Amino acid sequence: MTATGATSATHEVFGGQSGGGAPRPKGGAPRPKGFFTDTTVCIGCKACEVACKEWNQLPDDGFSFTGMSYDNTVDLGASTWRHVSFIERPVPLSGQVAGQGSFSWLLMSDVCKHCQRAGCLENCPTGAIVRTEFDSVYVQPDVCNGCGYCIVGCPFGVIDRREEDGRAWKCTLCYDRLKDDMEPACAKACPTDSIQFGDLDELKVLAGGRLQTLRERGVSEAYLYGVDEASQPGTEGLNAFFLLVDRPEVYNLPPDPVAPAKRNGSGWASMAAAVVAMAAAAIGAVVAGRNGSR
Repeated sequence: MTATGATSATHEVFGGQSGGGAPRPKGGAPRPKGFFTDTTVCIGCKACEVACKEWNQLPDDGFSFTGMSYDNTVDLGASTWRHVSFIERPVPLSGQVAGQGSFSWLLMSDVCKHCQRAGCLENCPTGAIVRTEFDSVYVQPDVCNGCGYCIVGCPFGVIDRREEDGRAWKCTLCYDRLKDDMEPACAKACPTDSIQFGDLDELKVLAGGRLQTLRERGVSEAYLYGVDEASQPGTEGLNAFFLLVDRPEVYNLPPDPVAPAKRNGSGWASMAAAVVAMAAAAIGAVVAGRNGSR
């Protein structure tokens, strides 16, 4: 059964209730699940893209030449829930300046981050976007009214509306597969284990070990993106985090993403300060006017 086919049953499983055969700790609730994507072992095969589209019955993105290396999908969207980026970087040959030598690729399979502080979920006025028992962020198509508030709430530009029906769509973390104790299609298809799926706590330990190994091998620029709240306070950590070896902007990721609602406090403070300043100016004008008429 595809994610689309499983939609009608979603209302019965949220709120911590049992959703299938996923491993459960004491107390009955499943452990939070997620992805750790190690970009250093991605080979750009796009098996994850194909597996995602096949399992979720997503339409193709066309077969046009984009001019962006071997990238024909360009970005995440309503019909692209996994996107493999091909980022070309010049590698100067001996005695040559940058741009005159060969080039290397940075490869990354991007996906919805299933943020701990999810801007799309906080913006949704209908309750169509919910957090599942696996701690993933899920859009219920039968509740979505296509308002688009979720789109402006996502700091990563992940979620989008499908032209055919106007509703918002994004990665579901293969929610239907999780309920049957199966790993998401993309991770299952990845031949190099660049995409690791599992319990978040275990993934963070795995990622920490991998980072240490790379640094011991001289890859000092390696780091973890969005692994926890300390490293990314604006989202309070990602359930789909990454190991990168260049600046986030190079991978088309924001360096400091923030869920819009987290700025509400500073926004109200600024408004209050402006009101006080306007009131003071008005009082000053009245006083000056009275003094001038005497």
